Amino acid sequence: MVGGAERETMPGPGMARNGRPRIVLLGPPGAGKGTQAELLAGQLGVPAISTGDMLRQAVSSDTELGRRVQGIMAAGELVDDATMADVVKDRLARADARQGFLLDGYPRTLPQAHTLEGILTGAGRELDAVLLVEVPEEELVRRVVLRGRGDDDREEVVRERFRVYREKTEPLIGYYRERGLLYPIDGNLPVDKVTSQMLIALGVNG
Repeated sequence: MVGGAERETMPGPGMARNGRPRIVLLGPPGAGKGTQAELLAGQLGVPAISTGDMLRQAVSSDTELGRRVQGIMAAGELVDDATMADVVKDRLARADARQGFLLDGYPRTLPQAHTLEGILTGAGRELDAVLLVEVPEEELVRRVVLRGRGDDDREEVVRERFRVYREKTEPLIGYYRERGLLYPIDGNLPVDKVTSQMLIALGVNG
């Protein structure tokens, strides 16, 4: 059953402890994670932190780390895992994220998941929940192609992004399921219904 039936009778993760859980949002490109991250963060009183936001903030900080990130991006290269780990560690150490956060776009791979676990453990914290937004591939293709804003919205491009997601990110599903952290969410519903599922999974309402 979509929505995490195997755990729905359990208390919401981390809510009783401090009221502000530490959450990772997973799901394929086009599943609406960015929209849900902002809505959910507002409900929970935690920052929604995307990979793009972290990198932009790092660059604007004009620190040694920020200059390193800027150099990588200016060269048109992908930010390597070691540098990204430093960016994540720096962002999660900020005051607004110390009690809780919602990560969107990190981790993307198993090595990054291990890195995140190490960062949190080193700070005496742990992840409370991983919300997996599930949308069928054909529905994702339909949504993006209908939007049709540019070359990135062509069907073959969308399917390639989904293939990369399956290859790189789907292994995280099993990883977090084994740790009892995974909450599947039916993302093929109206936006407000998706948000409601997330809040119920976290034990906030319902």
